Amino acid sequence: MKEAIVQPDLKVDIVDSEIPVPKDDEVVTKVVVSGSNPKDWKRPVMSKQAMNSGDDIAGVVHQVGRNVYEFKPGDRVAAFHQMMAPGGSFAEYAVSWAHTTFHIPNHTSFEEAASIPLAAMTAAIGLYQRLEGLPLPWHPTTKPTPLIVYGAASAVGAYAIKLCQLSNIHPLICIAGRGIPFVETLISPEKGDIILDYRPGNDQLVADLQSAVSKVPGGKIHYAFDAVSEHHSFQNISHVLDTSTGQITLVLPGKDYSAIPASIAQTTTMVGAVHADMDQRRFQKATGSRTGDMEFGYVMFRFFGRGLAEGWLRGHPTEVVAGGLGGISGALMDLKEGRASAVKYVFRLEETEGVERYRTN
Repeated sequence: MKEAIVQPDLKVDIVDSEIPVPKDDEVVTKVVVSGSNPKDWKRPVMSKQAMNSGDDIAGVVHQVGRNVYEFKPGDRVAAFHQMMAPGGSFAEYAVSWAHTTFHIPNHTSFEEAASIPLAAMTAAIGLYQRLEGLPLPWHPTTKPTPLIVYGAASAVGAYAIKLCQLSNIHPLICIAGRGIPFVETLISPEKGDIILDYRPGNDQLVADLQSAVSKVPGGKIHYAFDAVSEHHSFQNISHVLDTSTGQITLVLPGKDYSAIPASIAQTTTMVGAVHADMDQRRFQKATGSRTGDMEFGYVMFRFFGRGLAEGWLRGHPTEVVAGGLGGISGALMDLKEGRASAVKYVFRLEETEGVERYRTN
């Protein structure tokens, strides 16, 4: 099979590799479309290691391990590949654990499906596993629950808004820039949701945040989802989060977040938790429970599949990058330079030189 190996300088080598064989609890999928994420350039650059860094899979099941009972060859699926493990999505065939694989309906395109796994699960973990007290989508709140979404036009931020809509979490204070027109399609102004523009600068944004918070029920805000976690985002949020009950979850591990007041509870949302539980301070450790982030991931991926089938969940807008695997290098450079706004870059494997055109069964 053809496989793209991303070098630390973001050049890409397309090599011939063996088709992976699934372990007992794994699924091997023939990739029709691969998604991409900012971490796909960050991992090779920061680790100085060449790798197949893709994780968003959409395609047709090729083979399953002996313990897999939900999937069979020919099923249309999307899946989240385990980060840093062999078998990434920048290849004709990719590997996922069965619990991070989910069925997609016939009316959902592979392009749309490829926009979902990593970003939507990051949003779900942040809202429901890291921020304490927010209602799950199947038990929406009836009380005002103000929440800040910083980076609202990003895929993670947009999925956070979509999940908040299902959980009836409002009013939302959404921070965005070039993607504001897209965010306007996601929010509910009639429930108090607003969008603030970060581009006039941090001082103006903080003033706008303070004004917005003064108008929410109770005049305080307790929750923030920072889908950016750099460029002064968490410092701006810290100016308005309640200092006694405020919670913020961030998405970039290993950064210095000491600017956040100690009285504000902070967590880091790492989507890899669905492959290896990262219970930071409660749940399993506190209760001795045998369930945690991995089981949450299992449930939520199937929830996403049902949402696609029922029509109450949609993927993120996509842009098909020409050339299949041959387009990855340019797309990752664009992600690194911040050229993507309100869009996911996806790659059709059949457009790769030497790869056969995909045909439905």
